[in-house]
Amino acid sequence: MAILTARNVPDEVPGALRVRAAQHGRSMEAEEREILAAALKPSNRVRAGDALAAIGRKTGLTNDDVAVFENVRDRTPAKPLSFD
Repeated sequence: MAILTARNVPDEVPGALRVRAAQHGRSMEAEEREILAAALKPSNRVRAGDALAAIGRKTGLTNDDVAVFENVRDRTPAKPLSFD
């Protein structure tokens, strides 16, 4: 994980962060992480699994269709990469 340092933060910010962290029952550091995550990872982002499931629903894919793929899948273990 990365380490972030914020410099020249206005004097009132650490106090407000301390209060907010206490309200949420978290440390100041945990509150900082939560604030950054909420700001940078919006809740309406498309997730790959959700997108694939939506495609399957849209095309009418059923569990039986998926079972066919499982039955014909090659289960041979992959060979390790060789640089010989």
